[in-house]
This record gives sequence, structure tokens and C-alpha cells, in this order.
Amino acid sequence: MEPVLIVSSDEKKGEMLRQILDPGRCEGIISAKTAGQSRELYHRYDLGLAIINSPLTDCQAEELAEELLENTGAGVILLTSPECEEQAEKRLLPLGGYVMAKPISKKIFLKAVRLMVAMRMRVQRINGENLRLQKKIDDIRIINRAKYVLMEYLSMTEQQAHRYLEKQAMDLRLTKLEVAKNLLSTYDG
Repeated sequence: MEPVLIVSSDEKKGEMLRQILDPGRCEGIISAKTAGQSRELYHRYDLGLAIINSPLTDCQAEELAEELLENTGAGVILLTSPECEEQAEKRLLPLGGYVMAKPISKKIFLKAVRLMVAMRMRVQRINGENLRLQKKIDDIRIINRAKYVLMEYLSMTEQQAHRYLEKQAMDLRLTKLEVAKNLLSTYDG
């Protein structure tokens, strides 16, 4: 798992959170006392999880949680007072954040951490699949553009252009995409 960021203006509570987490399961646990320090760290590291212990001395913890959710792929858990829990949930749940009212039990906290890690892994898989599909769409666009070039410059029908690309790929032992790119560089230059 990627690094975990613990943000706590209260050093003792930050250390307690650090001890609850299993350092063996995390690449590293990094700490910050302020939102400003947190910003420096999340720009430097690809965080897997951020745990924010409210209140913070330099900004509202909810603002930092929202910022992390919008600007990183990290799972975010906000620990807040029972009075602020509902308001924080309204703000953070739609963004994928998790809010826990203090005091927290170790068992429930670790379940929340595992939940956020599982959600992050799922989102990463979905993002990977989206990238794969986007590449496939881009490849199809290039091949279609090559077909239209053949249709325009060589007066082929779409079926003839398709067959031409397939035959060239087979004869030259290239992919249709490579043939299409070569053709486009020749005609669209």
C-alpha cells in the first residue's frame, strides 16, 4: 500500500493513530501537524490514505479533507467531534470521504482503514480499465482516419479500405494500427 498521511495538530493523538496502523502493511506513515504541511506532502507523495484528526490549527479539517479528495486518489478518513459529524458527512461523502466521530474504537477504525484501502484498489482497477478502453478508442479513431484517407485519395469504398489495411497488416506482419499510422504519415504528412 502507498504511504499513509496522518494529519493531527495534537501530537499525542497523531502518535496514537500511527501506533494503531500496522506499519508492516503500509509503505510508510508520514505525519503533518498542519494543512500547509499536508499540502507539501501530498504533492510529493502518491498517497494511499489520509487520516485527518480534527481540529487543525491552520484551517478547517473538512476543507483539507475535501482538497485531498479532489486533488489526489487517496482515501480520506476524517476524525471529528460528534457535533460536526453530520455536517462533515454531507460535505465529504459525495466525494468519497469517510467521517468518523470521536472517540473511535481501534477495531472500527481499522475496519474503516481497510474499507478505504479496498475502495482505492477498486478505483485504481476501474481507472486502469478506463485507460485501456480509451487507448482502444484512440486506436480505432486512427484506423478509421486511415480508412477515410484511403477512401479520399485512392477512391476506395469503406470495405475496400478496411480490407486493404487488414491485408497490409498481414503481409507486412504489423498491426492494423501500425499500418494505419504509416499510411497517415504518408498521406497526412
